[in-house]
Amino acid sequence: MDLIQQFRDYIKHESLFQKADRLLLAVSGGVDSVVLTELCHRAGYQFEIAHCNFQLRGADSDRDEAFVIALAGKYGVPVHVKRFETAAVSKATKKSFEETARDLRYAWFHELLTSNSQLSETKSRSISGPPTSNPQPPTFIVTAHHADDNIETVLMNFFRGTGIKGLHGILPRQSKIIRPLLFAWKTDLEEYARLAALEFVTDHTNAEVIYTRNFFRNRLIPMIEEVYPGVRQNLMKNIGRLGEAEILYEEAIALHKKKLLEQKGNEWHIPVLKLEKTVPLRTVTWEIIREYGFTANQVEEVLALLNSESGKYIKSSSHRIIRNRKWLIISPNESIATGHILIEGEEDSVKFALGSLQFKKLSNDLQLPTLPAGRQAPTPNLQLPTSNQLAMLDASQIKYPLLLRKWKTGDYFYPLGMRKKKKLSRFFIDTKLSLTEKEKVWVLESGKKIIWVIGMRIDDRFKINGSTRTVLKIELKNP
Repeated sequence: MDLIQQFRDYIKHESLFQKADRLLLAVSGGVDSVVLTELCHRAGYQFEIAHCNFQLRGADSDRDEAFVIALAGKYGVPVHVKRFETAAVSKATKKSFEETARDLRYAWFHELLTSNSQLSETKSRSISGPPTSNPQPPTFIVTAHHADDNIETVLMNFFRGTGIKGLHGILPRQSKIIRPLLFAWKTDLEEYARLAALEFVTDHTNAEVIYTRNFFRNRLIPMIEEVYPGVRQNLMKNIGRLGEAEILYEEAIALHKKKLLEQKGNEWHIPVLKLEKTVPLRTVTWEIIREYGFTANQVEEVLALLNSESGKYIKSSSHRIIRNRKWLIISPNESIATGHILIEGEEDSVKFALGSLQFKKLSNDLQLPTLPAGRQAPTPNLQLPTSNQLAMLDASQIKYPLLLRKWKTGDYFYPLGMRKKKKLSRFFIDTKLSLTEKEKVWVLESGKKIIWVIGMRIDDRFKINGSTRTVLKIELKNP
């Protein structure tokens, strides 16, 4: 069967795209992408060409750019060319040239999919001469990755330690990115180019081993082939098997997560005893934490939390896992700096981390009877709060400015209904607040006295009593 028929069959079998779709071909000018362009043309697909000039190879980079522009002219299709300051970006981001180039090109390709107009740094040319703006942007990005690229990727992932997800290889389709040549070997593409008399450019750096992929391609795989001549075919078969095994793996992991994870707001709570009994423990733990920026090397640190005291935690770039009594809690990282907001005079509204506080003065013309400590009598013109989001305080006892801040160690107040002071740390234990919940607590102060632990309890010294004439109503409005 010839390559063009295999190409059509693979696209149909994998349901990659339809004849009506417009494709954006990533073309470097090398044999792989040139054959991809010819096959798309022969198969009757509509396409445009995109070429990245990473400016890493001097005159060769400019030669490749000129070649791709001429190639687009040959097929009569629009061509998009962009030059990147790859070396400078690599230095600034502290990433390798390989990783930097990959990030830059895919970001630009996706930009082309969503843009109908000229991009400021993009030259769009067609055989008609002047730059054009295609009214219908391409549907998919199409790359020339082939079977050899696939086995190189799997081996790189294996040695890098990416787990089973990295062993299924390059997928034929990932969102808007399509790879319709994964069925073909490099030698198949080279043979097709020879028979069809296709011109292409050769990147001399492909023979060098300074890049990771080139080392695997030019050194490691040939050495393995000396011992196992059929290693490439065997790896391709394993990629298919591992892809199917991953389906079963994902189903099992989903069941474990359902049993272990309990969502509370933007946090995930995991019972320590259940996690300890989970088999396989390390694999399940890794699959849970990997979504929150943690690395495989931190699995052991998480397991150490199972035997630590409350308050111990580890962090990733975006989240942390904290031991809180019988739970591990995964929560977003938050600044530990204590915020201070000074409320001058009588303001109507103040915004802060938990939302906003709404202030309102109410008149209380009727005398309130004196009741035992901790109780307040309702009156015809006042309805006392039943919600923790609302505080009703004796305005005569409150002095400005007020201070709105996060609680700190050593804070105390007189909880409503109590004659004795209590430290907030003890109050939180009594109310069974988790460590992460404690960190979100704010207090409102007047004259260095806490008048309200916001959303929880007012101070008994500022409650409405029999002599109250004016009430300060404060309501917490969540964002």
